[in-house]
Amino acid sequence: MSVKAIFAIILTAVFINNYVLQQFLGICPFLGVSKKFDSALGMSIAVIFVMLLATVVTYPIQHFVLDQNGLGYMQTIVFILVIAALVQLVEIVLKKHIPGLHASLGVYLPLITTNCAVLGVCIANVDNYIDAATFGAGYVQALANAFGSGVGFLMAMLLFSGIRARIEDNDAPPAFKGMPITLISAAILSVAFFGFAGVIENIFG
Repeated sequence: MSVKAIFAIILTAVFINNYVLQQFLGICPFLGVSKKFDSALGMSIAVIFVMLLATVVTYPIQHFVLDQNGLGYMQTIVFILVIAALVQLVEIVLKKHIPGLHASLGVYLPLITTNCAVLGVCIANVDNYIDAATFGAGYVQALANAFGSGVGFLMAMLLFSGIRARIEDNDAPPAFKGMPITLISAAILSVAFFGFAGVIENIFG
């Protein structure tokens, strides 16, 4: 597995297959926590951490347990349980060591458990990178995709946080104030990311 291939996977996950702006997963925290920069940054770091940990755990479970014993139909429920346990771990750590961030995230930190972007990354890694014959190469690719997906989530959150800060300073028409102008801004940002389509192929061939 070359460094070039890993780098291509990460860039693709960040720009081309961005889980928020291109696949429309994880919209709940995207809209709910992006109002303040600090909360958006803290949530995004937590999501990156959970995505990586979830991939570290779920990929071997799929490869060595579910596939080997014909239990593939248990994938969704097993992955959800693993993600829920990891989120509880992150919440305990933040509450103990970074109480300010824990308080600012509020209810949205436990909601990572139901963040479909995290579950979507785990399932996509299994679908796209698992190999019955070899484990190592696919595992590295899955981890690269999980990291890139988390960074893509971070970038989307921070960009949208900046946009929402600008929106607050502008006098929008009454019919567009609040959630309508927020959704319109999110749609424009999503459309802008379509401009990255084909970039990775042109760079890496």
